[in-house]
Amino acid sequence: MPRRTLTLEQLSDRFEIQDLVTRYAIAIDTEDWDLLDTCFLPDAWVDYESSGGIKGHYPEVRSWLAKVLPNLKNKMHMVAPPHVKKLDADAASTRTYLHNPNSFPKADGQPFYMTVSGYYEDDLVRTDTGWRIAKRVEAQLVRQDT
Repeated sequence: MPRRTLTLEQLSDRFEIQDLVTRYAIAIDTEDWDLLDTCFLPDAWVDYESSGGIKGHYPEVRSWLAKVLPNLKNKMHMVAPPHVKKLDADAASTRTYLHNPNSFPKADGQPFYMTVSGYYEDDLVRTDTGWRIAKRVEAQLVRQDT
């Protein structure tokens, strides 16, 4: 298979997309809603149903996240570098693997641990302020409860 050489712009795009994925993880784990807004288009479609969440346009999903995430005592999104499946001038599609250990208190105060593993399928667009998620679908592969 011939070696493919990436242009400087393609390399820059890939780094910016990786920064977007990392920024998303930080925003979710720290409940920084303003930072999360920098990850999505205002009308983005987000689907978290495979892990028990909701699907809808970003403002609805953001409101839901702001209600449910504070219930988690511990959360940590560990994300792999995104696999860029397609990269055009102003559009990209990626798959990013994730592993999320979380905990929340049970009725007796003891922690309930839940780990979710899977991946995000994203459609991204370039905007004047950088790459943003236009569509995100989470695919949960494994969930372990203890």
